Amino acid sequence: MSNIFETETKIKQIIDELKALSAQAGLANQGEEERIITSVFLYKFLNDKFMYNLSKFAEEIGETIEEILKNENDELDAFYDTTSGDVAFGYEDTIQYLINHVEQADFYKQFDDALVRIAQNTRNDIFAVETAEGSYRPLFEAISTPVEPSNRNNFAKNIFGIIAQDKFDFSSAFAGSFDFYSTIFEYLIKDYNVASGVYAEYFTPQSVSSIIARCLVGMSDKVEASEISDPAAGSGSLVLHLAHELGQENGLNRAIVYTQDISSKSTRFLRLNMMLNGMTESLGHIIQGDTLLNPAHFQTEHEPTSGLKKYAYQTANPPFKLDFSSTRDAIEQKWSETDRFFAGVPKIPANKKESMAVYLLFIQHIMYCMKDNGKAAIVVPTGFLTAKSKIEYAIRQRMVDKHIIKGVISMPSNIFANTGTNVSILFLDNANTEEESFLVDASSLGKKVKDGKNQRTVLSDKEVNRIIDVFTNRKVEDDFSVSVPYDEMTEKNYSFSAGQYFEVKIEHIDITPEEFNANMAARKERLSALFAKGHELETSIIEQMGGLYYEED
Repeated sequence: MSNIFETETKIKQIIDELKALSAQAGLANQGEEERIITSVFLYKFLNDKFMYNLSKFAEEIGETIEEILKNENDELDAFYDTTSGDVAFGYEDTIQYLINHVEQADFYKQFDDALVRIAQNTRNDIFAVETAEGSYRPLFEAISTPVEPSNRNNFAKNIFGIIAQDKFDFSSAFAGSFDFYSTIFEYLIKDYNVASGVYAEYFTPQSVSSIIARCLVGMSDKVEASEISDPAAGSGSLVLHLAHELGQENGLNRAIVYTQDISSKSTRFLRLNMMLNGMTESLGHIIQGDTLLNPAHFQTEHEPTSGLKKYAYQTANPPFKLDFSSTRDAIEQKWSETDRFFAGVPKIPANKKESMAVYLLFIQHIMYCMKDNGKAAIVVPTGFLTAKSKIEYAIRQRMVDKHIIKGVISMPSNIFANTGTNVSILFLDNANTEEESFLVDASSLGKKVKDGKNQRTVLSDKEVNRIIDVFTNRKVEDDFSVSVPYDEMTEKNYSFSAGQYFEVKIEHIDITPEEFNANMAARKERLSALFAKGHELETSIIEQMGGLYYEED
């Protein structure tokens, strides 16, 4: 445990020093700051992983690391073949090589060139992010450009002073099988992945991700290798929690991940997150683009006529409100001949275009992309559970009529620090055989804590486990959970609110006639006393008002 703590502390220190260095260069709170810091961190992580694996290989064949890299022979090819899921480095691209050149006048250019070479290495093509339009965003780009020219060399030199091997390397993490990368990732991007700008980009809390993943997998009798998806993936915490919950088989991940997100920043974070978590085999399925207008994943790869790809599991914490007025009509027209948006596309409001309920389209998309036995979990605003407007009502009606709404968990308020919107989680199951849906009201759980300028609710591990246990095992608890027949949901306008189905209990107390009469007599006596006192007060007020008079100057 102490090794984990020490390693985590050191990694956080590196992140803090990189952020301080960027601030000194005048880049704090600028768009380029995030790209520089995450790029340097990733470069450090990948370099250390490459050198860790290469050192083990070199030891096996009885050669030095330098000999293998410089010779670029069959032995190096053999090494690359055994580590095809890792980024390949050339000899001049490593920290070990560059650190010996930091005093040269063009060092910043050497570093920039090394990053570009890594990105352009054909062995690393898988690590580029594809856009829905078919272009690619490279793994690395030159990072010195936003820095003042006179300071570039010093800036690059100071970077290597932070990431040098003799200060820290990741070997302890690689050797120890530490499960702390989610914490490190969240710490790395905490200043950049916030609800701001056009897209609602924020990190799904670990507790919510854990509840979703464990409940979703708990809905299956058997865990098998699966293709899973998140059409609004953000930085990927939700879908990667699900992938980890599905686990491994014979040393290989059971999940192949397919994602899409409109934000280039979030997609970069997602790529980083997947590389930290050993999901490199899925990197080719990370797409940046508009899922609603131009979905990127099809039954046959890159073949739209084959129809949209269907999945065993889907997760999503989509943006709730968003101005998509520029694409709204195109979305409706393009998909009018399909059942993809069966309930309709929200109209453009005359005012507050930014309030368009885009999440309703993501719900419909997910329903459309479920396999016959597919399952899904979607974070929605709690207001959706009872909303009577046309689209919300039609979606809930189909979920109930088809018996695919497995259950709902209503979360505490402020579970997200960046939004005060109350949220609930919908669980869908195309293979559901139950005649009832299971509803959980967890809104009273959690502890309020200060998170920067915001307040959020934090669930304890005990509370998280309670929610999962109750939902998975369908345990009915007074004022907390209830099992509701679909017919009853229909009668109540397809309401998904647990509170509407809780039993109202009237407490009955057995008393004798004598006790009843004595109780009533006491109550009458008390009321008589109150009435008398009220009469006295009324008389006093009238008398006092009679003594008032107008006084002339």
